Amino acid sequence: MRSNSSATVLIRPVIPLRAASGLWWGLVGVAAFSFTVPFTRMAVGGLSPLFIGSGRAVVAAVLAACALGLTRQRLPRGREWARLAVIAGGIVVGFPLLTSFALTTAPANHGAVVIALLPAATATAAVLRGRERPPVAFWVVTAAGAIAAITFAFAQSGGPGQLNWSDLLLLGAVAAAAIGYAEGGLLARELGSWQTVSWALVLASPLMVGLSAFSMSQQPPSATPVQWAAFAYLGIVSMFLGFFAWYRGLAIGPMAKVSQVQLIQPVLSICWAGILLGETLGLTTVAGGLAVILCAGVAVRIRLNPLPAKQNP
Repeated sequence: MRSNSSATVLIRPVIPLRAASGLWWGLVGVAAFSFTVPFTRMAVGGLSPLFIGSGRAVVAAVLAACALGLTRQRLPRGREWARLAVIAGGIVVGFPLLTSFALTTAPANHGAVVIALLPAATATAAVLRGRERPPVAFWVVTAAGAIAAITFAFAQSGGPGQLNWSDLLLLGAVAAAAIGYAEGGLLARELGSWQTVSWALVLASPLMVGLSAFSMSQQPPSATPVQWAAFAYLGIVSMFLGFFAWYRGLAIGPMAKVSQVQLIQPVLSICWAGILLGETLGLTTVAGGLAVILCAGVAVRIRLNPLPAKQNP
């Protein structure tokens, strides 16, 4: 096996590698994450986006610190801290803050379509992280998915040159989450699934506490019970419990195969947006979502099952 393969484990893994269970754990994680976009959209109706993005991380960090302390987990060592910083930057800081600000103006179903790029982005991050050399078709289809998402955003914004800041924030959130997912899936094989996300939350907690305090000084939180319930879900499930299942699934792997489960996340998110927020689906949303999901699915498939190399006669 090549040393740069995403399936290579150089030390004894904390999590046993069983592909079938990896898919099921990934599915549980995706189901939990599918509520993130509609609940964020719900919460920004009464709470500031900075408070939502940072406060949910603080809630999750408190739970993480308690879990790590009660179970007496070992401290990360050496380069593991640097890898945790990458994960924290992606899933604790980047994705929550960027999506919170984006969804102050973008509808939940719009955000779900753009975030549908995440499976292909995660596969791309895994390729770059593992120094793999996928076929040209992988890059072509991944680029097609990005173009489809951007075209959808242009169509919703009024045409070329009218791309909203919310779309740029959503694309940035996709990139941040993809990096955090790929690195987290690898590190979870050494630290364990919930331990990885817990240490990332604890590492980022000083920054997020500071941002939360600043946001409260600028705009004291005031929301309805439903909006507070949505915020609680974001902190407890989206930022903490969901990653238990998701990182466990990625760690069991293979990472590229488990990441395909993400393809159902935008579909679920759009459904929840209709049920919980009463958002209606337009033809552009349906067409854009299908195009992005199709491209993401093909990209992940190509990486998982690359075309055989031509042999010289």
